[in-house]
Amino acid sequence: MGLVRVKVKELAEEKGWTLKEVSERSGVIYSTVRSYARRSGMAMVDFTALHKLARTFDVMIEDLVEIIEE
Repeated sequence: MGLVRVKVKELAEEKGWTLKEVSERSGVIYSTVRSYARRSGMAMVDFTALHKLARTFDVMIEDLVEIIEE
């Protein structure tokens, strides 16, 4: 089974936003945003949070996540 890496940190840096700003702009709680930014891979993610983050960054979900092969 593969893991998912959410590219929150990279996209936030491109926009010049802090993780706190990402949280405020997206409506995704800060602890979730921080967790996505710090973890190199997760077995499960919240699709609703991914959808909100993708809209906030104005990217497709496919551009927000990376599938990491184990």
